[in-house]
Amino acid sequence: MKVVIFCGGFGLRMRSGVDSAPKPMMTIGDRPVLWHVMRYYAHFGHTEFILCLGYGGSAVKEYFLRYDETVSNDFVMTKGGQRIELLDSDISEWKITFVDTGIDTSIGERLRRVRPYLEDDDAFLANYGDVLTDAPMDKIVDHVMTSDITASLLAVPPQASFHVVEFGTDARVSGLRSAADLNVWINGGYFVIKKEIFDVLHEDEDLVGDAFPRLAAMRRLEAIPHHGFWAPMDTLKERSQLEELYRSGKKPWALWSHEAREQVGQVFDKALPSDDVGDDSPMVVAI
Repeated sequence: MKVVIFCGGFGLRMRSGVDSAPKPMMTIGDRPVLWHVMRYYAHFGHTEFILCLGYGGSAVKEYFLRYDETVSNDFVMTKGGQRIELLDSDISEWKITFVDTGIDTSIGERLRRVRPYLEDDDAFLANYGDVLTDAPMDKIVDHVMTSDITASLLAVPPQASFHVVEFGTDARVSGLRSAADLNVWINGGYFVIKKEIFDVLHEDEDLVGDAFPRLAAMRRLEAIPHHGFWAPMDTLKERSQLEELYRSGKKPWALWSHEAREQVGQVFDKALPSDDVGDDSPMVVAI
């Protein structure tokens, strides 16, 4: 399946005052978080990507046009560095379409603008360019494609530590409860979407805020509960936490590594619902 990745937002909460790179290009280890998201999908065999660019789009293009496989792969160097023989490759099988979808464009409109590049595919995957997970996408896709729903989203518990305040009309507090104690789920992205989405997604609308409520009213939207690893990179603190996981070798989102694969696979089976319930011109680079 093709993978549409929304990577055109400003990411103001990531601004450090000096770094102007778009949020998906902020690094975890030696690679941008966008690369980690793409590598996750490639692990499941999805290697055709459509990047919806906006703010900082030229930085995304430049990164892949100058991509260096030696950063994350072993290699043999001979002739004093004049000849490099790669022992492995991350992206040699990837096909990446770069599409400028505007600076202030809603996610729904970004999706509409890349519709021609989805061609006649019955379904596609979509996600934000700055959220990581260990969810088994192969099982999610199989479930969605054998059901009558139009789209699914990954539902995850709130990650932030906060308390819900209960009070009456007199503003007197009657109780406080930790979000962890409530049966609350949030949108975790990692969408599987059938082409019928374009029947309910209109010009300049938002995907989650406008089209998804229509699907929900028709009972054509399904949440895929996931209790495993899921982490956004919305803030500098979250970036620091992901960097710490990476440096420690505990990278649960890196399913392409042997260590990570041994840690996942059981939680989702229990949670999966049953069958009862730069330039404006698009650029395609096959690397």
